[in-house]
Order: sequence, then C-alpha cells, then structure tokens
Amino acid sequence: MSELAADLVRRRVAVIVTGGGPAPTFAAKSATATIPIVFAAIGNDPVKLGLVASLARPGGNVTGISLLATELATKRLELLREMVPAITHVAVLVNPTEASNTEATLKDLETAARLMGLEITTLKASTIGEINAAFATIQSERPGAIFVALDSFFTARRVQLALLAMLHRVPVIYGFRPFTEAGGFMSYGTSLTDAYRQSGGYTGRILKGAKPADLPVVRATKFELVINASTAKMLGLTVPDKLLVAADEVIE
Repeated sequence: MSELAADLVRRRVAVIVTGGGPAPTFAAKSATATIPIVFAAIGNDPVKLGLVASLARPGGNVTGISLLATELATKRLELLREMVPAITHVAVLVNPTEASNTEATLKDLETAARLMGLEITTLKASTIGEINAAFATIQSERPGAIFVALDSFFTARRVQLALLAMLHRVPVIYGFRPFTEAGGFMSYGTSLTDAYRQSGGYTGRILKGAKPADLPVVRATKFELVINASTAKMLGLTVPDKLLVAADEVIE
C-alpha cells in the first residue's frame, strides 16, 4: 500500500480517496501531508487511530466518513440472539492483523455476552487457509452461531464464509449487506452505499476548493438490517416476524 500511495503522490493527483480498513489511509497519510485524503469507510474511531485531531476539526489533510463499525458490535449480537434465541455459545471470527478493530470488537462483545449469558469463543483468521481451519474448529466445538467481525479481508472472502457456514449449517451475522447478498444469513451495519456517496460528496467539495481541515468527519447515520430468507430456510430456521418487519431488505 505504501508503494501504491507513493505512486499516486508522484502522479500529483488532486485527491486520494481510501476505502476498507485504516491501513490504506495510513499509507496515504505517510506518503503526503499536502494532497487531500478522504477516507470512505473507516470502521474504527479515526481520532483514537490518530488519523485526525478531532471529528469536528480534523486538521491536516485528512477527513472522511466514520462507519461506527465496532460500536455496533453489541447490537449485532443482540440481533443474533433474537434470531436464534436458543443459542448459548457464539464463535467470534476476527482478523488478528487488524489489532485495533479486533480489540474494540472483542471488548464490546465480551461485555454484552456476559449480560446475555452467552459463552464466547474467539477464532482468528487472516488467510484463506486459516478461515478453513477456523471452521474446522467450529465443526468440533459446535457453537450455536458465529459473529464475523468487520474486516476488509473477510469482505473479500464473503463467498467462502457463506459457503462454509452453509456446509456446517451454522447461522452467521455479518456487518455489511454484501455478505448476505453472497448467501450469508444476516447482516446489520452501516450502509456502504450511503457512506461512499458521502465520501464522493466530500471529494467533490475538495475539488471545488474546500480544505480537509475544515470538513468535519461525518459519522454514518444510515444503518440496514438484511436477512437472507433463502439461507434461513436451508438452515432450518424461522425468521421471527418482528425481524422480518424491522429488516430493510429480505432476500428470498
């Protein structure tokens, strides 16, 4: 990523827009202190990460959209419990290479799980092989459901995750719509479409002369619950009417 960012600087681009986790934004920030940078989908707190001075006044050459990704972990666990009320044991799949995201997610989930009386098992994966190994562990330990942490690597491997979940017949909750579109059971989180639209608006304003330092970091406000009813049927699960009504989309 550092090489890619350095190449953009050499090309003297007007704006750099980054997506995914914080790594691309850090690479761009390290490569230039003058070219405006708009992060399109940061799931962690950009202030704690050190990307901006504050949400209201970012300072420097970086601003963008904060997805509130890790903050929604507790809500996802609650929805999973509503969907599968009999569960007592949940496996949490995290990517250890994204340390800040993993730490924040597990901290919130462990607290929420204690309040709900749920047992949590943490499984780590940062390669295709490690995802397969994690599901081998799931096969032997038989948790009632799986919680997949937000991570760009997992998003890229969403088809693999959905197929493995079906193979092992275990319900999984994810953070974004693309997982359920790929056959995943259910997802709840920020609308990526809306987040990228917002980042496009910021990019346009910068191209017209606005400075990143004067554009506050926007916190995502649009969230969506998506349920794959076809996957639910294959898993032998009945989606509660309450969640069917609450869902922004039900994929048949």
